[in-house]
Amino acid sequence: MANDGPVEHGYPHLETVRAAITALYKRLSYDTIQTFATSVLPADVAFCDTDDLYLGAQRVAHELVRHYRLPDARLIVSFREMRHAANVELAAGPEYFVELNDRFRTHRRDIGAALAHEVMHVYLHRLDLSFPGVRDNEILTDTATTYLGAGWLLLDAYREDRASSQKLGYLTPEEFGYVLAKRALVFGEDPSVWFTSPQAYTAYVKGMELARRDEQQPPLTAAGWAGRRRYARDRRHAPAGPPQPGVRYSFTPDGGGRLRVSFPCPTCHQRIRVPVRGRVRARCALCRSVLECDT
Repeated sequence: MANDGPVEHGYPHLETVRAAITALYKRLSYDTIQTFATSVLPADVAFCDTDDLYLGAQRVAHELVRHYRLPDARLIVSFREMRHAANVELAAGPEYFVELNDRFRTHRRDIGAALAHEVMHVYLHRLDLSFPGVRDNEILTDTATTYLGAGWLLLDAYREDRASSQKLGYLTPEEFGYVLAKRALVFGEDPSVWFTSPQAYTAYVKGMELARRDEQQPPLTAAGWAGRRRYARDRRHAPAGPPQPGVRYSFTPDGGGRLRVSFPCPTCHQRIRVPVRGRVRARCALCRSVLECDT
């Protein structure tokens, strides 16, 4: 939690974020991810200053448990002075003890954001899905929270001006915006209408720009002129050398000596391998996206 401290920007964790999206599709399946087409709504996690602190926190926690479809999980929420925003004790269940930073006693509108991340820890724990190392595992948790419909709360908790700042989670604001944009492109959802933080909206717009660029990389037909020209040059010299820096496709010969190109799916980032023979329609077996390619 950045509390009046510097907020990191940009995309320093982008490859881990993309790997987390792939891992979600592999572990949950396309059909399960489709059941999360509706995000947590603001009214369901609203928390005003007149609400009882503990009863209100339990109500919001219950709503997030319902959203993640953990009907037999019960969260016991308490508050204490601590460095991080929150902490959850991952045990066998069905009861899980969540501690929230004392800061949320007076910043109640962000309790939903903190709980969204902690309940996702429970969800991933039950799935037995994790990344090695604390940092990468927290990035997985933030990514899963956002892609499955509750992470807009984490981005909306980001506020920054000359005098103060606040950000929850391990992703940068732009990375939260990127994952939200990836989700929006899959489900046709516009989370920006829920933002109360203008900085969150700006980060979402930047994330959407990067998400759109994922759909405009060669060999996809939506690639721009410069990308197509570079792709044609690399194809002429393939597979003589290693992949060039700055490109996400690579060429390899198949068993018959014919050339194939592999590239990440713009939706789930699973690598797809197709023959180099001109116009090709590829279907991602993981997320079922149909991709128009010019190989």
